[in-house]
This record gives sequence, structure tokens and C-alpha cells, in this order.
Amino acid sequence: MEAAAGPVPGVAPARRLPRAVGVALATAGLLAVTAASAAVTVAVGKPDGRPAAAAPAPTVAASASVSAAASPSPTPTAVPVPVPVPVPVPTAVPTTPKPASTVKGTVDGGKHEGDLRYFLLPIPDGGESYGPADGMTMSNDDVADQFGKQDGIMDILGSYGYKEGASRMYRTADGKAEVTVTLLHFGSTAMATAFVKGYTVKSQDPIDIDGDPNAHGYVKKPRQQAYTGSMTGISSQGDVQYTIDVEVKGTPDKALLSDLMKRQREWLASGG
Repeated sequence: MEAAAGPVPGVAPARRLPRAVGVALATAGLLAVTAASAAVTVAVGKPDGRPAAAAPAPTVAASASVSAAASPSPTPTAVPVPVPVPVPVPTAVPTTPKPASTVKGTVDGGKHEGDLRYFLLPIPDGGESYGPADGMTMSNDDVADQFGKQDGIMDILGSYGYKEGASRMYRTADGKAEVTVTLLHFGSTAMATAFVKGYTVKSQDPIDIDGDPNAHGYVKKPRQQAYTGSMTGISSQGDVQYTIDVEVKGTPDKALLSDLMKRQREWLASGG
């Protein structure tokens, strides 16, 4: 992936869906294609506020005149004592529980059935979803976008028995990373495995993915630490191929990607 441009002062970067990066699919007699992985620039900024200048203390001028003549002593008067008014105690408002997802799916022997969105890695506690919390079912156009809308891409995917796709994007609770998970459902375990073997990302440095024996990954380090770095992990479990893209400020730590890939693999294997 190309390194993201530097932040523009005073302008918040727009979040966007995946951008194109070079990808080659090693398929016998098939076209070479260009694929896309998710990339969203992470920029955290604060207004350049300056502390308000302290207001000058008011000047108090006091003057008094004292009469030489003695004034008569005032006659004491009774002052009524105010009756305290009881303050009402606010009543706790019951919280509405978060609605449970109705998306369902099952897995048996590596074969996944039901709604593919069910198998997307759940958003961690405190994470913020971009779009529906359950994720999105991808149209053919959405899938083609992942691969740069190259001519014949759906035919290439069809040669692997492609059925459907699903995706979810979220920001981590600490606001330091944005994660996109993409699932592609193929005709069989063998087809998904073959697709992964021929799926490589150009113009990025390869990295190992710990905890996921079928995975391979790539990293794009930024030219400057103030810019965005990215990582991509590619693997499969059963008849589902999964890609995880991570965008962070500065040089990415592959341990984060390895953890996500491992958990996505376990989720696909167990069905939750």
C-alpha cells in the first residue's frame, strides 16, 4: 500500500473504504488482477487552544465618612429563620440493554452455513463500529472494489466457487488503530486454501503471522512516524478466506495483526 499523505492542518481526514493496492493471483490461465485492502488514515488531533488571559482583578475603592456625633444605638429586631426545603433525590433511570444480534451461522467440518456476517471477528469491548455493528453483506461491486475493479475479477473468483462476501470496519477502544475484516466464502476448503496461496500483495514487505499457520502478511511502514502505517494478513479457515487490514499511526506492530488473525481463525473454526 502507498503510505498515506501527511495530515493537513485544520482539516480532519475523511474516512473511506478500501483503496487499491497491487495484488497478484497465481491462477493457471487466469488474469492477473489488482486487489485492494482497507486503508483509513488515522489522525488524532486536538484544537490548538490557548488558555484565556486572566481577567484583571476588579479595583475596589472604599470611602467612608465618620461623623463626630455619636449615632443612637439601633433597636434589635427579630429575623425570621428560613424553613429548609427538602431537595428531591433523583430517581435512577433504568438503562436499556444493548439489543442482541439476530445474525446466525453454523460451521461443521469447515463448511460454513447461515449469514456470513456471523463469522466476522467480533468488535472488542469499547471498539467503535463504522457502519452496522453486525457488519455488511458485500455486493459484487463491493467485492470488485477490493480488487481494483479489474476486468474479469468476478470470473476469477467464480473459478474458486465464490459465493458471497462480508466485511466490518471498526476503531479500537484506544483510538489508535482502525481494523477492517473481510470474509470471502468459497466452494470448498480446497478452493479457499488455493485462493490464499495465490494471493500476494505487491509493494509491501512480507511478515510472518504468529499463531496462524496458513497465513501470510505484509507491512507498509510510513515515511515518517506522523504518517499512517498499514498491515495486511491473509489466510483461510475451512471454506472461508479472510483478510484483516490494520491502519495505525507510525510503524505498525505485527503482534497486533497476529493476534487478530489468530482470533479470527478460532472464531471461524468454532463458530463462536
